[in-house]
Amino acid sequence: MSRIVQPSGTRGSLKWIQHFVNRDNRTLDAAILAQLPGANEIAWKSPLVSDGYAEYRDGDFLGVLNLSHLAPALEGFWPKRGPQWDALAFSERGDVLLVEAKAHIPELHSPGSAASPASLNRIKAALAEAASQFGAPADTLWHGEFYQLANRLAHLAWLRKHGVPAWLVLVNFTGDSDIGGPKTPDEWEQAYHGAYAALGIASDAPLLARVLHIYLDVARLA
Repeated sequence: MSRIVQPSGTRGSLKWIQHFVNRDNRTLDAAILAQLPGANEIAWKSPLVSDGYAEYRDGDFLGVLNLSHLAPALEGFWPKRGPQWDALAFSERGDVLLVEAKAHIPELHSPGSAASPASLNRIKAALAEAASQFGAPADTLWHGEFYQLANRLAHLAWLRKHGVPAWLVLVNFTGDSDIGGPKTPDEWEQAYHGAYAALGIASDAPLLARVLHIYLDVARLA
């Protein structure tokens, strides 16, 4: 399935992204718009309480974003069961926002792909192309420890290649004492610095400017 209904989140990033999209979107919108010059409004498409807090991947995520015409190209780019997006949105000027939300640093670390050999070859080819677009060396292991971040970056690069004004929005929550999350944005920044270094991405890579780092303090809400 590429539409995945989610339970009402009770902890961690699932809880907080549902909260901010459905009950406090003005706070989330303001943080994103501050880094999106020229945009003034954001329309959230998922995860909506009216849609079972559903999250989307594969062709369905394109459909939510009115990009179904790219579905055949996506099938050639990435095998089924691609990234499951924590949230999806538009700005009023047409920016496409792909959101990945995290509440503690260990979420940055992920196992490599468990795809079949045939699918893994396609994934590695897609990741290698994305790595080149981010100025990373060809031998960088994008399918390793930071595979989840890498495949999100790859989909951002793929959409931009197809002329879509896409942005990857990394929403990082601070102050979630329930799961021992970071207390400050600086802790997140150091973690991402390490991840980008491991992926071979230089801090001045042009496409990295399309990746927004958002920090929201949930200490008062926890």
